[in-house]
Amino acid sequence: MSELDTLRDVIRGFSPAWFTVSMGTGIVSMLLYGFPYEWSPLKYIAMGIALLDLLTFVVTLVLFTWRLVQYRDFFNILLHPQMSMSLGAAPMAFTTLITSIVTILAPYEVAWMPTLALVLWCINIVFAVLSFLAIPFLVTSHQKHAFENVNATLLLPVVPTVVTSSAGALVASVHSGTTAVAVVLISYALWAIGVGISLMLLTFYVVRLVLHKLPPPDTIISAFIPLGVLGQASYAIQLMGVQALRVFPDGLSQMTYLGEVLHDLGFFIGFLFWSLAVWWLAHAIYSVLYTRFHGPVPFNLGWWTLIFPTGSFISSSTKLWYLTGYTFFRVLVSIMSVGVITLWIFVTLNTIRYAWTGELLKPINIRHLELHTYSENKDIQNPEQQV
Repeated sequence: MSELDTLRDVIRGFSPAWFTVSMGTGIVSMLLYGFPYEWSPLKYIAMGIALLDLLTFVVTLVLFTWRLVQYRDFFNILLHPQMSMSLGAAPMAFTTLITSIVTILAPYEVAWMPTLALVLWCINIVFAVLSFLAIPFLVTSHQKHAFENVNATLLLPVVPTVVTSSAGALVASVHSGTTAVAVVLISYALWAIGVGISLMLLTFYVVRLVLHKLPPPDTIISAFIPLGVLGQASYAIQLMGVQALRVFPDGLSQMTYLGEVLHDLGFFIGFLFWSLAVWWLAHAIYSVLYTRFHGPVPFNLGWWTLIFPTGSFISSSTKLWYLTGYTFFRVLVSIMSVGVITLWIFVTLNTIRYAWTGELLKPINIRHLELHTYSENKDIQNPEQQV
């Protein structure tokens, strides 16, 4: 890291946006583990990437905590109109670990796994809800935002509740009785909260696009974030429907047909959200290609917002394939999975490259650490005083 003077500079330049690395790595491990065409080595490769995800999350958490302890600037981060958005990536990254634990260990019938998954999920709910409640409140009460500078990262603090609901359905699958019923009901509540507010913010974002056009090149990759919201909404509602069919006939016996209704609605609503996500996928691809045609798209941590949202769409498509058996979804999942895994390798290598040179860790160049540019704050003159 020749461009950084000391380890202090590395810690100072470490932002919560680094949790998106764990998010992307975790979703890739699950795509490989559930690849539609069986090949036994893929399972072991997926397990290895899941361990890499765990390592990435732990290292990120340690370094970010180190930053908070050393500089005591957590409240400054909360009030930062861009960096605060990235805090929502932490509970989503943690969710990928829970998903990996349940998905990979369930076939081995590990005795302690259901309890561990449930405890971790409950912890994650706390942070997801805090992200959902605190950051949007600060956006509307303390932070200063310019409409033309807003982009899809505004969704990041809200999405964790949706992602946590999908993990809840997986946790419920390894439990039974009242525990499973409670987990499913809480998951539905988290899904409703997150999806409801996300749709409002998506409407707000579309208006911004109409009035001020596409985001600048250094944040154009954030155009894929809405795909993650809709993909997770579709994936979660389908998973919860499957678990509702399993647990509600016994858990809520007074509502005889509730499980069947929620199962069928899960597929139908999931398909509707998947269909809407197709439009956002096309729009995001067009936006990036259009921007690249008119100039370079610089590499920064925002590129990781390409991986998890697209992986969420693929997860939704995978569930539609399971429920319908249509070859179309199987082929689509296979092609897109290969594409996302290739992109993950590309983004990972570039992240290592630019982190090693210090480009992604410069305190004086903090805008490259964030998912969009800190252009509104004109009060900060001394780079050493930046958040």
